[in-house]
Amino acid sequence: MVGASKSETGGGPIRYGMVGGGQGAFIGAVHRIAARMDNDFVLVAGALSSDPERAKASAAELGLDPARSYGSFAEMAKAEAKRPDGIEAVAIVTPNNVHVPAAKAFLEAGVHVICDKPLATTLAEAKKLAALVEKTGKVFVLTHNYTAYPMVRQAREMVAKGQLGDIRIVQSEYPQDWLTEDLAATGQKQASWRSDPKQAGAGGALGDIGTHAYNLARFVSGLELDALSADLDAFVPGRQLDDNVNVMLRFKPVGKTHPAKGMLWASQVAPGHENGLKLRIYGTKGGLEWVQADPNYLWYTPFGQPKQLLTRNGAGALPVAGRVSRVPSGHPEGYLEGFANIYQEAARAIRAARRKGGKPAKDVVFPTIQDGVEGMAFIEACVKSSKKNGAWTKL
Repeated sequence: MVGASKSETGGGPIRYGMVGGGQGAFIGAVHRIAARMDNDFVLVAGALSSDPERAKASAAELGLDPARSYGSFAEMAKAEAKRPDGIEAVAIVTPNNVHVPAAKAFLEAGVHVICDKPLATTLAEAKKLAALVEKTGKVFVLTHNYTAYPMVRQAREMVAKGQLGDIRIVQSEYPQDWLTEDLAATGQKQASWRSDPKQAGAGGALGDIGTHAYNLARFVSGLELDALSADLDAFVPGRQLDDNVNVMLRFKPVGKTHPAKGMLWASQVAPGHENGLKLRIYGTKGGLEWVQADPNYLWYTPFGQPKQLLTRNGAGALPVAGRVSRVPSGHPEGYLEGFANIYQEAARAIRAARRKGGKPAKDVVFPTIQDGVEGMAFIEACVKSSKKNGAWTKL
C-alpha cells in the first residue's frame, strides 16, 4: 500500500483513457462514475472494445473525440504517448487476460495505470509486471474497492491500534448466486469469459470474488498468510473453472503470539446471496464484524462487554474513516463511493508524481501492484492445494 498527502490534491483534472468498458460492460461504467465523482479525472480517450465498430459506437455515446477512439490498446498507447495533451493515466477494465499486456503497453509509454482485479492470469506474469512497475516508477493502482469503505478503514485502524488484542481468528466470505445455472451456455458475456480459463486464468469464483475476500482479510487484519488448504468445486456440469471455494488459512506469527487461523468461502452458486461479502476478526480483547450489504455499520464487541454498533461518521468513528466519507452520518454511502475513494487516492499519488521527485506520503492508501501479486499467489496456491486433495500449501 502507498499513499499521498492531502496537499497534493491541487492541479487540474487528470486526463485518462479507458481500455474495455464499452457497450454492455458493467464495470466500465462504474469506473467512469468513480473517476468523475470528485472531478479528479476527465476521460479523453479509449479503446473501449476489441470490436472496432463497437469501440467507435461506445466512444460516440460517451462523447469522446473520434480521433481518440482506438481499435486496440496498443494503438492507443502509442498514439497518446505522442500527443502533447496525451493521457496521464489509463483504466483497464477488461477480462483478466488483457490486464498484463495492456498495462505493459501503457507503462512503457509513460502512463500511470489503474487496473481491475485480479491482476493477471498467472503469478509469473504478475511478477514480471511488478518488475516493470518498479522500473518505470509509475503509479499502479489495483481496484480492490472494498478497502476504501470508511468502516473498513475504521476496522483496520482499530486492529492496528490493538483494540482487538492479538488476532486469533480471521473469517472472510463472499457468496453470490448468479452462476447457480449454466449462464454461459446462454451466451451471457460476463458469465462466458469468467468461465473460460483462457480469459479468466486458473480461478473462477476464486479469482473473481475470492481475491476480494482474501485482500479484505489481509488489509484489515494486517496479517501475512503462511499456508492454506483449499477445496475448489465446479458444481455446474461442464463448467471449466471453480464456482465454489472453501479455504482454511494459517497466518504467519506476529512476535511470540500464537499464529492466527482463518477460513475463507467464496461461491457463485449460493442461492439467496446477491453480493454477500462479510469479514469477521477476533482477538484476545474483542471482535469485529463488517457486512458489505450494510457498509456504514461496524459491529465491535470488547470481550466481556455488550456488543457495540459503530456507524460511519457517528460516535466513535475515527478520523481515518471520516477522511474517506462524503456525507454526514445517517446518509447511505457504499459501492460507488468506495470505488471513487480509490480513484481519489490514485489522483493524489498521480499529482504527486507530476512534480519531479514527488514522493507520496503515508496518509492515503490504495491497493498496489504488490497486492495484485499476492492475489495471484493466493489463487495459484489454492489451485495447487485443491489438486492435491486440500494439502497444506505455502504461498
